[in-house]
Amino acid sequence: MSLTILGLGLAVMGVSIGEGILVANIAKAAARQPEMFSKLQTLMFTGVAFIEGTFFVLFALSYIVK
Repeated sequence: MSLTILGLGLAVMGVSIGEGILVANIAKAAARQPEMFSKLQTLMFTGVAFIEGTFFVLFALSYIVK
């Protein structure tokens, strides 16, 4: 088994866990203060974009290093 594939698998798992935690906390915050939902939604999309961006950088680097 290639270490690149193993590294990508761990990265995908980390991204999934990170996004799950982010969305769960946004949902809790929106339940407490529904009037803040639009601001929280913007923060959620920004957070997901950064998490996904980190994964895609790792994905590209895994092919460059390989």
